[in-house]
Amino acid sequence: MTIMDIVHEASLGEVPLSADECLKCNVCNTVCPVARVTDLFPGPKYVGPQAQRFRIATLLPPQAPSTPVLHSPDATVDYCSGCGMCTSACPADVKIAEMNSRSRAELKAGHRPRFRDWLLGQTDFVGRLGVAFAPLANWTLRNRLIRLLIEWTIGIHRRAPLPVFAGKSLRSRLPAENKPTAHEPPPDRAVVLFHGCAANYYEPYVAFAAIDVLRRNGFETIAPEQVCCGLPFISNGLYSNARGRARTNLAVFADYARRGYRIVGTSTSCTHTLKAEYREMLDVDDEDARAVAEATWDICEFLLDLHEEGRLDTGFGRLDETLPYHAPCQLRSHGIGFPALDLFALVPGLEAIDMDHDCCGVAGTYGLKKEKYDIAMAVGDPLFRRISATDSARAACDSETCRWQIERATDRPVKHPIEILAAAYAAGDAARAADTSSVLAPRRSEQAATHR
Repeated sequence: MTIMDIVHEASLGEVPLSADECLKCNVCNTVCPVARVTDLFPGPKYVGPQAQRFRIATLLPPQAPSTPVLHSPDATVDYCSGCGMCTSACPADVKIAEMNSRSRAELKAGHRPRFRDWLLGQTDFVGRLGVAFAPLANWTLRNRLIRLLIEWTIGIHRRAPLPVFAGKSLRSRLPAENKPTAHEPPPDRAVVLFHGCAANYYEPYVAFAAIDVLRRNGFETIAPEQVCCGLPFISNGLYSNARGRARTNLAVFADYARRGYRIVGTSTSCTHTLKAEYREMLDVDDEDARAVAEATWDICEFLLDLHEEGRLDTGFGRLDETLPYHAPCQLRSHGIGFPALDLFALVPGLEAIDMDHDCCGVAGTYGLKKEKYDIAMAVGDPLFRRISATDSARAACDSETCRWQIERATDRPVKHPIEILAAAYAAGDAARAADTSSVLAPRRSEQAATHR
């Protein structure tokens, strides 16, 4: 192998090659929420573009028997939370977070994965098992002694936010009209739902709120069979497992995308995985992946697009409340702004306040781990204090793991924006029904008097 071969191999693809564009400006280190609270992570620049030269060097054979083999300075990259703030902030468009994720995968390639990291990626297996035994599973995961035992043996922190299993999965509750059939509505009257693991096993009510809101706006929902998007495996560096999930989903959703259907998701983490991470991290970059990426929409992104086209039903009722809103880092990675805030502005009486904080700290599975829990809590502490300081009964956030993290830290319910919009529609319906009753009541009284 020549030097040119080594450089070529190390630079394959858009993500590694983007390291050459690094300006060494330190913007990524400045915005990194993890480097801000701990010295265990030296910063995204150092383990990202700056470390690429060392990764190339590790491919070189020793020049003499006495020459030591160079080791990539990647050990600290596992403290990267993968929030993506560095990539979003980089003025040179260097794919720093993606580069760091690939480096983590290289570290773990060829080694038996840690059981905890493998388990955190098995969302469908854990979800099915948890739903089947929901009362027992929920009691177990809220028992302090058992949680302490789990921390000692598996490495999931005893205070880490774990969700509550639903009594029945979303898929078992879906009516036949929401499942694929031979006579599906056309693409201009239906969307395809990527519900993800959270809605399927923990929060079916989020998916049903989305289905109701979409139907109100003229769209039926088709929910084909699907598996976890693979993001938990990506976050833990287990790329081969993630690629299997990606291929399974693409085999289903690519056909819908080619037929003109839009793929809408309620988990902003899942939709970003479909849009970008299959290609940028897993190198799954074929026609199917590109078709799905181009057809995928976050639920609030889709609704705001309808509003901009003048097609959104704006018959919202009053919600007289202050609503702290956290825009999760995965949503920021979409590059679509904060569509939930624009939609909240359409609701009379609702005062949604952007908490203006970069990351809640949990970053998917990052903050669940024993060695990273304190880091995650320190990252999210300013956010938790801001939410607690508001006079509000609840908060809102687009990402499920962020909602669970904020709920645990603030002891305050946190809703998906689609739940807030569904409540606003319900309030509008109730107000209109009350108005109709008040108009009809005198007429009924007059008719009754006439008949007497």
